[in-house]
Amino acid sequence: MIKAIYFPYKLNFIIPGGTSRGVLKTKDTYFIKLWNDKTPEIFGVGEAALFRGLSSDDVPNYEHILEQICQKPEKWIENKELKLNHYPSILFGLETALLDLQNGGKRIIFPSDFTLGKKGIRINGLIWMGEPDFMLKQIDSKLKLGFTCLKIKIGAINFEQEYKILQEIRQSFSANQLELRVDANGAFSANEALQKLQKLAKLDIHSIEQPIKASNFDKMADLCANTPLAIALDEELIGVFESDKKQELLEKIKPQYIILKPAIIGGFCGTNEWIKIAKKQNIKWWITSALESNIGLNAIAQFTNTLNNSMPQGLGTGQVFSNNIESPLLLKGDNLFYSSKSWNLSNINVSFS
Repeated sequence: MIKAIYFPYKLNFIIPGGTSRGVLKTKDTYFIKLWNDKTPEIFGVGEAALFRGLSSDDVPNYEHILEQICQKPEKWIENKELKLNHYPSILFGLETALLDLQNGGKRIIFPSDFTLGKKGIRINGLIWMGEPDFMLKQIDSKLKLGFTCLKIKIGAINFEQEYKILQEIRQSFSANQLELRVDANGAFSANEALQKLQKLAKLDIHSIEQPIKASNFDKMADLCANTPLAIALDEELIGVFESDKKQELLEKIKPQYIILKPAIIGGFCGTNEWIKIAKKQNIKWWITSALESNIGLNAIAQFTNTLNNSMPQGLGTGQVFSNNIESPLLLKGDNLFYSSKSWNLSNINVSFS
């Protein structure tokens, strides 16, 4: 018989992360442990990576669902995609824990050349919002590490200041040398968005994520039809669970890209469904993590590797939290690797015992 427990965990940022929605200093998350009562020494761990204020399942009864799963895990594992359709982060955590358990409880979720350390995943370098000097310092650090694709969050400070930073980067590095992505997190007003996109296009920006707030479908569709640079939907996908609704959304807006965050859009099964629908409409995509601990990041990285997308992916590095779980994930240049280093679950083992 399969047993389960869960517990909450608070991740602490080493340096507060600035977004258009505010500055993040901590992030709440939850871990799920599954094991067979006949072999309790072998267990799977998953992360129900709730993102407060962003996840569609940030609801009052969240922990109640986790409690129900732990009381009768086998009941929830059966048809989990259907039963947890409206709790995408919990579905992601349960999927991960189950696959980990099935693969021997070694945090190997999708065995591959990546988990053997033979293959890396090229990722973009993330630049947090802040004062110009702070952003430029981050950019310099990423460039020295060898990143050739940067994702820069914009929308928190004056647009002209942000534009000047991007302009300075582009004066030093051509589009062939450095790919620039920007993420507005819905910060632009619908009336000013096109004008700002036209200005950004002069800098050979690769793409912009979510220029205006989600659910403004007509305006977003108009932007995607007339934009001088590629638009990637992000927050727009949150809370869309049914296949026909996903198809309807993409057919109406017709974005150039969609950003897929497994912990927010329905785990691996939900992500695969978005990819299938997007491919039919010739919409491109890439995978992004969403400030998970290394437990969740590891699962997303292993999953991403199976998809064979050659674009730089939006995966984290596990280095933003002071109390993260020690893992084999390792950054070499702009590639994320799975090394021979062992996992250290001491941060969470006490709660799991």
